[in-house]
Amino acid sequence: MAQSENKQRHIEVTAADLPLHCPTPAMLLWNAHPRVFLPIEKSGAALCPYCGTQYTLKGGAPAGH
Repeated sequence: MAQSENKQRHIEVTAADLPLHCPTPAMLLWNAHPRVFLPIEKSGAALCPYCGTQYTLKGGAPAGH
């Protein structure tokens, strides 16, 4: 996956992306905030407190999460 500017404000993630953290590995580091882990497994959605990016879990969490 190519790295991109941190401009996208809504990102769909899958179970393969768990545990979820922001910024994601696809985001460039030069303009990133400190890494924060986001609890998305129960509700299916999470909001980053630093940059306001909204994450949505596509397909639900796998068993054991």
